[in-house]
Amino acid sequence: MPRPLTGDGPSPGRAVATVVLLGLAGAAAVGAYASFRIWERGAVDEATSLGSADAIVVLGAAQYDGRPSPVFRARLDHAIDLWHAGRAPLLVVTGGRREGDRTTEAATARDYAVAAGVPGEAILMEDRGRSTLESIEAVVPILAEVGAGPTLFVSDRSHMLRVLRMAKDLGVEAYGSPTASSPSDASLAGRLDATIHELGALAWYAFAGRSAPEQPAEDRPGS
Repeated sequence: MPRPLTGDGPSPGRAVATVVLLGLAGAAAVGAYASFRIWERGAVDEATSLGSADAIVVLGAAQYDGRPSPVFRARLDHAIDLWHAGRAPLLVVTGGRREGDRTTEAATARDYAVAAGVPGEAILMEDRGRSTLESIEAVVPILAEVGAGPTLFVSDRSHMLRVLRMAKDLGVEAYGSPTASSPSDASLAGRLDATIHELGALAWYAFAGRSAPEQPAEDRPGS
């Protein structure tokens, strides 16, 4: 006689638990790899190997009534040093106006650069972007108008992977030169916070093709 079926097979609950665990393990692996890529890319400065570029683009960050925040100042100082070193003849400053602001990030950056010895005629402005992607999209026609080819992008280390991916997706011959003096790199907690922000922003860009919804921050590393 045929033997009766027994309940020795995996239960539905166990199968669901296995799928959930595998999903969590996969997500953790993807997150770990993405974190590695963020910091691997942020550790590479292509300014020296490139030699010279046609323009230096510095990504905006918070400003306080015309004064760049510590994160923004670190980016600007690095970009200005590159300009003074002859890495490119043009400095492109970016960033629009936030709600309640009386001036733009780009205008703040231009004033700061002029005070640091960069002549006004060497500075181009993108003053409408309110996210990384918006700023890079607005920079593309500016670069095209001046016939720029190789372009150095300056931002924080954690921000560089996303910046370069967006720029290259838009057809820019983009190279990275991250600042090493950003407050976001000053502590392990700062690095972890910046990395978590970038993981979310990269995921949103990968799946939605646009910047993540704005999250208020007094000194954001890049939206």
